[in-house]
Amino acid sequence: MVTSYRFLARRRGLAATGAAAALALTLAACGSSSSDSSSMPGMDHGGKSSASASPSASQAMDDMPGMDHMASGNGLSDTRDGYRLISKDATLPSAKQTAYRFTVTGPDGRPVTGFALDQTKRMHFYAIRSDLTGFQHIHPTMAADGTWSANLSSLAPGSWRLFASFTPEAGPGKGKDFVLSRTVTVPGNATKSLLPAPATSTQADGYTVTVKGEPMAGMAHPLTVSIAKDGKPVTDLEPYLDTYAHLTAFHEGDAAFAHLHPTTKVTGDNGGPDLSFHAELPTSGNWRLFLQFQTGGKLHTAALTLRVG
Repeated sequence: MVTSYRFLARRRGLAATGAAAALALTLAACGSSSSDSSSMPGMDHGGKSSASASPSASQAMDDMPGMDHMASGNGLSDTRDGYRLISKDATLPSAKQTAYRFTVTGPDGRPVTGFALDQTKRMHFYAIRSDLTGFQHIHPTMAADGTWSANLSSLAPGSWRLFASFTPEAGPGKGKDFVLSRTVTVPGNATKSLLPAPATSTQADGYTVTVKGEPMAGMAHPLTVSIAKDGKPVTDLEPYLDTYAHLTAFHEGDAAFAHLHPTTKVTGDNGGPDLSFHAELPTSGNWRLFLQFQTGGKLHTAALTLRVG
């Protein structure tokens, strides 16, 4: 997966000034974390480079797809910096498609209607049940008054958390990425599924997805995803959301959100088999990863459990 910004900056520091300079750079990077109580350590890493970063390191980060859109916080609140996710829906029906309607209000209390593009979309919307099953990634539509409609597929009974990921185009939060969420209940007989054990590979639609890397909580680590089919490397991955694969993670127990950003550039209509991601997961424990990739016009979703120390 992605080579992190701090890793790149640290490597250049080692080459230029030795281990002492690298240590100073690491301490500076740690001190730049947000102190906001709703943030998780290591998640506040937006596109602006720190004062300690060299121009070449900053340029390298800017060249990575998705690295200019990295949301802070774990997404477990409906409010952040004056922005709020509002919905009248506290329950949703089970076993049928349904629309979840919501608005995002700004610090002035008014609905926000201007959103910047992030990976070709102005809003990314995610649904996950409390046991980390039923993952859905949707791109809702917005009415002129700022009301969004997310068309959800059939939901199983239980407690669900719904996430809205967006970047205001204007106002106090201009250019800053937000992930806000609310919970809903789907009535019925809820049967909890056990989280699959941590693994390095999984199967989806005949494809084998393998993850390489050993992330540590609160630290930036590169992860690599390799995709194969029938024992052969897959090289016909189609561009999807301005990348060759989209990776989302949720933490076991609280369903905290993390978007692992791709750093493999789209260079044509066919990609693979190896894809790089920037992994900075703030909390130790098990994370459920959902990788989405497209071949032959069909979207595939592969899931596996990753243990973070």
